[in-house]
Amino acid sequence: MRTICVIDGQGGGIGSAIIKQLKAFYGERIEVIALGTNAIATANMLKAGANRGASGQNAMVQTVCRVDLIVGPISIVMANAMLGELTPAMAQAVMSSSARKILLPLSQENVVVVGVSSSPLPRLIETMLTENLLGDKLDEE
Repeated sequence: MRTICVIDGQGGGIGSAIIKQLKAFYGERIEVIALGTNAIATANMLKAGANRGASGQNAMVQTVCRVDLIVGPISIVMANAMLGELTPAMAQAVMSSSARKILLPLSQENVVVVGVSSSPLPRLIETMLTENLLGDKLDEE
């Protein structure tokens, strides 16, 4: 079984939407770990169907190195993003993880990613699933 880590902060709305669609698409063939920068984000992602969840910097640093895939908004690799909730250590841990990273181009930061469409979140999640960005191995299990 593949383990997917979904990371979000603030209210966990993006992470919750991702988890709902992952679970609808793959069912119980995957394990989803919700990592929130705060307890509210984690709680909302657990309500959305995550198998397990944890909050805060140490949980994120310790967990991202043990998962197969990391999914979240692009801000999870930006130090001090999400109004400061995403610490430099969290961003470094995500980028240092050997897990494949699927980053959705959603950001409230003062960052523009050139060449990326400004599709709404549901469309981005649909693209992630239908274009098999998570990898062929998920479909084989």
